[in-house]
Amino acid sequence: MNFKTTLKKFPDIRKTWIGAFLLLLSMATASAQSVSGTVTADGQPLPGATVLEKGTSNGTSTDFDGNFTINAGSGATLVISYIGYNAQEIAVGNQTQINVELIADNKLDEVVVIGYGTQRKSDLTGSVSSVSAEDIVSLPVSRVDQALQGRATGVQVTQASGAPGAGTVIRVRGGNSITGSNEPLWVIDGIVVGTNFNLNNLNSNDIKSIEVLKDASSIAIYGSRGANGVVLVTTKNGRGSGSSKPQVSVNLYTSSQMLPEIPDRLNQREQIEFTNESADFRSAAQPFPNDPSTYPDNDWVDLVLGPAPIYNADISVAGASENVDYYTSFNYFKQDGIVKSSGLEKYIFRANLDIKLNDKVKTGFRLNYSRLEQDNALASFSQAAFGILRTQPVYNDDGTYSGFNDVVGSPFSNPLANMALNTNETFTNNLLATVYLEYSPAPNWIIRTTFSPEFDNTKRNIFNSSQNPALLSVGDTGQGSASVRTTNRNGWNNENTIQYQTDFGENHSLTALAGAAFQKSATETVEAEAFGITSDATGFNNLGNSDPTRAVVNSDYNAFQIASFFGRLNYSYKDKYLLTLVGRSDGSSRFAEGNKYEFYPSIAGAWKISEEGFMQNQGVFQDLKLRASYGKSGNQAIEPYRTLGLLTDANTTLNGVEVPGRTLGRPANPNLKWETTNSFDIALEASFFGGRLFTEFNYYYKKTEDLLLDVTIPRQTGFNSQLQNVGSLQNQGWELLVNSTNISTSDFNWNTVLTLSANKNEILDLGGKDFIDIVVDPIIGSGNTRLIVGEAVPSFTGVRYLGTWKSQDEIDASGRTDPQVVGGPIFEDRNGDNISSTEDNVVLGSPFPDIIFGFENSFSYKNWDFSFYFQGTSGNEVYNLNMRNNYFNRGETVKFGDIRDRWIEGVNETSNIQRAGADSVTNTPSNSEYVEDGSHIRLKNVRLAYNFPVDKMGLSGLKNATVYFTGTNLWLISNTRLIDPEANAFGRSNIAQGYLSAQYPNPKVITLGLNVTF
Repeated sequence: MNFKTTLKKFPDIRKTWIGAFLLLLSMATASAQSVSGTVTADGQPLPGATVLEKGTSNGTSTDFDGNFTINAGSGATLVISYIGYNAQEIAVGNQTQINVELIADNKLDEVVVIGYGTQRKSDLTGSVSSVSAEDIVSLPVSRVDQALQGRATGVQVTQASGAPGAGTVIRVRGGNSITGSNEPLWVIDGIVVGTNFNLNNLNSNDIKSIEVLKDASSIAIYGSRGANGVVLVTTKNGRGSGSSKPQVSVNLYTSSQMLPEIPDRLNQREQIEFTNESADFRSAAQPFPNDPSTYPDNDWVDLVLGPAPIYNADISVAGASENVDYYTSFNYFKQDGIVKSSGLEKYIFRANLDIKLNDKVKTGFRLNYSRLEQDNALASFSQAAFGILRTQPVYNDDGTYSGFNDVVGSPFSNPLANMALNTNETFTNNLLATVYLEYSPAPNWIIRTTFSPEFDNTKRNIFNSSQNPALLSVGDTGQGSASVRTTNRNGWNNENTIQYQTDFGENHSLTALAGAAFQKSATETVEAEAFGITSDATGFNNLGNSDPTRAVVNSDYNAFQIASFFGRLNYSYKDKYLLTLVGRSDGSSRFAEGNKYEFYPSIAGAWKISEEGFMQNQGVFQDLKLRASYGKSGNQAIEPYRTLGLLTDANTTLNGVEVPGRTLGRPANPNLKWETTNSFDIALEASFFGGRLFTEFNYYYKKTEDLLLDVTIPRQTGFNSQLQNVGSLQNQGWELLVNSTNISTSDFNWNTVLTLSANKNEILDLGGKDFIDIVVDPIIGSGNTRLIVGEAVPSFTGVRYLGTWKSQDEIDASGRTDPQVVGGPIFEDRNGDNISSTEDNVVLGSPFPDIIFGFENSFSYKNWDFSFYFQGTSGNEVYNLNMRNNYFNRGETVKFGDIRDRWIEGVNETSNIQRAGADSVTNTPSNSEYVEDGSHIRLKNVRLAYNFPVDKMGLSGLKNATVYFTGTNLWLISNTRLIDPEANAFGRSNIAQGYLSAQYPNPKVITLGLNVTF
């Protein structure tokens, strides 16, 4: 209503005055409209943000929870601002609830999650690496840990297997333990879930941010479990959804997994020639006397592996009002493995709710339920690529599956028969939840308590058919077997904190936190195995249908409890000088009386150099900060009851009758205590050119003492060894992060992120020993892995391979007394005793890289986004376990393609690759040919996206819509014979890192997806 309209409608003076009064009243009413909302940054409340009606002095500030209330007319525009963040202008219109998320205008003012709280990055005194939701979404992954690879400095993430649901191996600033876990501690929405939590239980699209805590100042708040780093996962909430209206987001994508490059192997004809040569040298009958064309030519890789799809669909609903914000989602994920018979299907439901009951009390919960259905592979890539000759038939003449290997003269495991007849599946149900109550008796005080239960149930079913052709081929009928194993893990975590924050004087700011935490977890396992099953009708569902005399029943129970008390003090003077003190005392039931409790302190400081007067108007640095920290953290490192003796079976005979008995199987050690790591970190953070270039450089040193190792003890004790606290090791290295905005215009943007990390791991003491030999593979035995003082954990060891003997005269002149043959291998005799043995071993390499790197460029032009991301390592070695059977040994197994150039009498007598059959004469120790360069560079991800201009298209019901295309693992440069140096035969083992054995390969993945928000 305007003034002219009022005059026309009320022509007489009386009505004019009435109209004017009504107009002024409506204007007054409009100006009195109450608008409330919440201001956040990076998903966290932003206290002290300014909310101002544009063009007026009418304004307010947000409270500790980021909330505000202001009176503003419908035609007003609110300007929301905060130091270090880009201001936003929002038209009020008819809105009474406005939620705003501010974006930092430089990297030092981002809000990051820390233990038991949040901080601006500019106020951090510790080392924290962040991965945002945008980084995770840009790389469609089934597990959140996969998104960390190459994106966080000082964090080495290795994708050890390409199997559906396979996890990663993570090392934060190197490994601190030899026998204990080196995996970081995972904390999800404040819930401490440990180092072995199955991350398949989480939906990647629910993640708001991931923070990795790396130095003593950051991890000391987690005490006895923080030495290996801490990964904080924060899930989404309703704040920042835009308005009180529910925001619905749908994410759909489908992927095609393609086979990666397959290692070079001999073809059928070449393999036949090698196998016959080997037999001729041994004066044995040729396995293939006829023309190669008369034998089968089956590529078992093609039979066992193939392209496979991935399907993902998730929907989320989020919203916020003045007193309530919520986020709920449902995710369905299905991945078929490129190894046929493997796959994973997931159903995940999440609900997050926060309620403000009044100005002093808040409550809420986080709930995550998941159902995992896993098909465990019944065939292996290693068997298909290197274990079965191409000449092996798939079927017998009568059409049944082949189960006998004529070349070896024994049964063989036919992978196609296994996939058709057998079962191996795992079902997991997991409920992870937390409920909290927060009370603020005064503006500066926050009292918070949480209770977090977790229930995890896993059931694994295995059935091996009595119709297996390997059994039938030797007439061994009725020998089916089955097992059922169930594991129930229940636990809870209770944490209680009180926080006080105050500013005093003009220059002082103080935040104090104190808390107590209590955790209990119990795991119960029951397993039953049956043998002699004569019928496949019931599979594993009727174990009683078996030979009762061969049945095996096992059960197990373990539990632990932890009680913790902790505190943190953050002090700031003039917002230039920062100090952080942290202390935590942990008590664990894993240790005996006298060693249950340990205290972990740390101190850290930072200096904002750019805030000093002499740095003003210098025109180079926008921000410059120097920080340092020192402290102690721990590692429980042992399983429950490890301080106690262990009873084992020990049958005896009484009156000629065998009777069951028990004896002490290991010695107790009540003196065991925590492994302890002392850490020092110093770093420089800087932003240049108005915040367009951000850099961070860290140097760190860590020393771990009281390592838990099995130590040889006198035999008169009745035992060979005892677990004791002996030895120490160190890690030292540096990290560099560079984040630059190269171009930023209204239409075009180009950003680059570079991460570089280097770590040197070294054993300082092994309890007085110079080295300890480790057996990581029973076939190879000892001699290939050692723990050596002055070297990394582990070190690959063996003799040097020097080529081949070219003549008998050369052998005779060498003086060698161990068996040798012309065309056979030469192994270095370092000690001059004329034989090759472990006494000649040298260090051949280490799985630890000299450099870990990640390099990402992202571009946006109008509605188009494009990015590519490389990651890799340099300076690490891998140990190829396949070399023994597929390079040096007899011809009954598939050989690497290198063997084409082997020593052949009268044909290729200058070759340094041993002749076929030489293994029948010479011994093949661990040697330098087993150790290969593990350096690699991988094009991890390429993404092209189009963001539909929904406003210009008239799609008023949509907030945004994006269609995208991604490619993952598309390109790899590597010198390893097995192609992918990231694969690992022994998973998360601390000692056996870097061992390759043709594991489940990492596929190439092409994805097409759609994100829509209503």
